[in-house]
Amino acid sequence: MKALFNYGGLLLVALGAIACVDPEDQPSRVHDFRVLGVATEQPELMAATCERTPEALDSLAAEVTYRALLVDPAGEGRPIRYTLWACADTDDHRCSDEANRVLLAEGTTVAGELSFPIRPGAATVGEDKLLLERVQEEDPYKGLGGIRMPLVLHAVAGDEEVYAQKLMVFWCPVVEGMKANEQPVLPGLRVDDAPWEDGALPELSGPGPFVVTSEDVSALEETYVVPGLRLNTVTLKEAWEISWHTTLGEFAPQETGGADFGGQQGRHRTEWEPPEGATAQEVTFWAVVRDGRGGSSWVMRRARWSP
Repeated sequence: MKALFNYGGLLLVALGAIACVDPEDQPSRVHDFRVLGVATEQPELMAATCERTPEALDSLAAEVTYRALLVDPAGEGRPIRYTLWACADTDDHRCSDEANRVLLAEGTTVAGELSFPIRPGAATVGEDKLLLERVQEEDPYKGLGGIRMPLVLHAVAGDEEVYAQKLMVFWCPVVEGMKANEQPVLPGLRVDDAPWEDGALPELSGPGPFVVTSEDVSALEETYVVPGLRLNTVTLKEAWEISWHTTLGEFAPQETGGADFGGQQGRHRTEWEPPEGATAQEVTFWAVVRDGRGGSSWVMRRARWSP
């Protein structure tokens, strides 16, 4: 029986969204149209077997929910036109190769969370060839690190446009103990060591800086198994990273967590500082978490700040 994946090496990559913004912008200071996060529910699809059976192909063609966090603080509710493409080449951040791309969705929305169902594993190109197979052919490692299909969102608001790439992950159990990734979800945030609940509007005053932290996530970071170079079992543990964003001032550091080469994990602690000369206003904040394996989610908070 023909194998669903052909194995020839190991590919470990960082997964997430790649968005085109002005390189001089501070990522934490949101003043224009942005895509701050992209996710799929589920973050990856795993077949029950690595053999090319109808059941395995059906499981990889399952429906998932695509989600994107669109922010447009100066747009005043203007319409945002979008298209979502799936393509074969992970280096093609705009899915510009018409022969190797499939349109998954298009429409018009407004700022906020964009969400709709897609079936990227069922997409076909050419003479009914699965795009998933074309992605594997383009991969020099032939899927040993999982097949990563680029999903590219093109969003246009007025004269501003953004491309955001998400790599959708498809796996099969190459070694014992492998299981599908679960979405990382932040358990909560704190500001100046006080709980910052969803829907709350705390009063912040003065020049700051104000300390913002995440509730402890260590118990939520998954231990998982991947195949090694000799198809042996390699056990790893997630080290979540959080990127911080705001409509006023900036965060430092702008990203927290992760792990260094020695495996030491960073703390999820950052400081928000409003700019000098700003007037009192309501400020919006976002925390976008990524698990390093393709999983991502986000939370939004607001506060009233006065000098």
